Amino acid sequence: MRYPVAIEPDTKSTAFGIVVPDLPGCFSAGDTMDEAIANAEEAASAWIDATLDSGQDIPVPSSISDLYKNPDYKGWSFGFINIDPALLSDRVKRVNITLPERVLERLDLLAKKAGETRSGMIASLTLKAQKQTDHHSAVMI
Repeated sequence: MRYPVAIEPDTKSTAFGIVVPDLPGCFSAGDTMDEAIANAEEAASAWIDATLDSGQDIPVPSSISDLYKNPDYKGWSFGFINIDPALLSDRVKRVNITLPERVLERLDLLAKKAGETRSGMIASLTLKAQKQTDHHSAVMI
């Protein structure tokens, strides 16, 4: 999936800035254009993932010609970033995992206490761990 972006030119004292207008509050920067685009793709992926986790809908990409008409981006360049469509998928996928019996017993107990299935518990624990990792990374920055 491609999202249009507005690219603020760099100066002697600032990096390239990139805004993803269809994803409110999603922006990034980089010392080179390639770095700025890569950082914007990463920022947009994180924005989409967090939005899906909160149960909200993802905006449909707009037309890049709409950006040209927006006076907020006068003097900026325009381009596209690519978002992996798998990031947008909540399609269930069957997988085979191997766990020691003692760990599986603990997993089943946790799932039962939470009123979850084994798969639901793995998903819940994964999302919880991801939020903690993201929060820890944001605090360190």
